[in-house]
Amino acid sequence: MIRTFEEKDLSSVMQLWLETNLQAHGFIPAAYWKENLPLVQEALPRAEVYVYEAEGKIKGFLGITGEYIAGIFVDSTAQSKGIGKQLLDHAKKCKTHLTLQVYQKNERAAAFYRREGFSIQQEAVEETTGETEFLMAWERI
Repeated sequence: MIRTFEEKDLSSVMQLWLETNLQAHGFIPAAYWKENLPLVQEALPRAEVYVYEAEGKIKGFLGITGEYIAGIFVDSTAQSKGIGKQLLDHAKKCKTHLTLQVYQKNERAAAFYRREGFSIQQEAVEETTGETEFLMAWERI
């Protein structure tokens, strides 16, 4: 079930954020994600966040600011089961245009977004990590 984020979800969502970033971005030092945890935790309640809950546990979430998807995060034990797609489809129902950034080396995520109708608009090196990112966009037709 997809629902709107509630304050009681913060701890579970932040744990999921850290675990999935560490898993998906082995090419970035773990310290980077750990150092950014407090900033994300502070910003999260100001974003539009949707969680996917099953059996009383948060299995995934998506955060949006305006038309920018800050990220889709799915528990490693629940990946490849359609949760990310359901969260993204929910966002697509709410918006007519979406953008996001994804690391070039995160090939699995980049392929997922391409399958879901996103196209690469720009390629740039992120200053803080030195990694190449794709700016991707989707438009409702």
